[in-house]
Amino acid sequence: MKVIILAGGYGTRISEESHLKPKPMIEIGEKPILWHIMKGYSYYGFNEFIICCGYKQHIIKEWFANYYLYNSDITFDFSNDNQMMIHSNVTEPWKVTLVDTGLDTMTGGRIKRVQKYVGNETFMLTYGDAVSDINVRELVKFHKRHEKIATLTAVNIGQRFGVLGIDGLNNVNSFREKGNGDGDRINAGYMVLEPSIFDWIQGDTTVFEKEPLEIASKNGELKAYLHNGFWQCMDTKREKDKLEELWSMGTAPWKIWKD
Repeated sequence: MKVIILAGGYGTRISEESHLKPKPMIEIGEKPILWHIMKGYSYYGFNEFIICCGYKQHIIKEWFANYYLYNSDITFDFSNDNQMMIHSNVTEPWKVTLVDTGLDTMTGGRIKRVQKYVGNETFMLTYGDAVSDINVRELVKFHKRHEKIATLTAVNIGQRFGVLGIDGLNNVNSFREKGNGDGDRINAGYMVLEPSIFDWIQGDTTVFEKEPLEIASKNGELKAYLHNGFWQCMDTKREKDKLEELWSMGTAPWKIWKD
């Protein structure tokens, strides 16, 4: 099953670093948060990724193009025809497709632009700026069991996002803005989607969290997978520092893989 990661936005709330690189390339423990997200999926056996690039997309492409070099011990012998010797190397079982989905394209438009790489099959989708200890294998099982078009992961956390109305059967039946002290759950990404969701995306100006998900909700085709574990976005410098501290202390809850 393929995993789409949205990595094309400007990241204006964390402009201290995003003026130099796309937000998904901001590092936690000397690795881009995008890498952390992919390692989490890979741990559960999902290794085929489609990255929706946009703002400063060349930085993402260059990083993956040089991934082998960045993670290996290498000797450059300039005295011997510029030979390169690799002494040890670290590789991943990944297949990564990097797609320029435009500079100002909305989230739905970015997803629509990679439809040809997804094909007519179930796929996963998440944002390139949040990490979690979610068991994505169980998420997929939940989605398949309910046989709906869309499943999103819902978490309960004090953040600046719209909240979800979820009934006793885990159906998402409303969206609204979050108020102060609101304890309702928010959409944390980590979605599982059927290819028919593409039919509800009109073009580049479509916001995925608006029309497509709201249509799915009204049609009874949107389920919420309730995650009570760790989830944290990296929307601000303060949140970035929080994640960095957890990583440096060796207590990062999202690090479910082994070195």
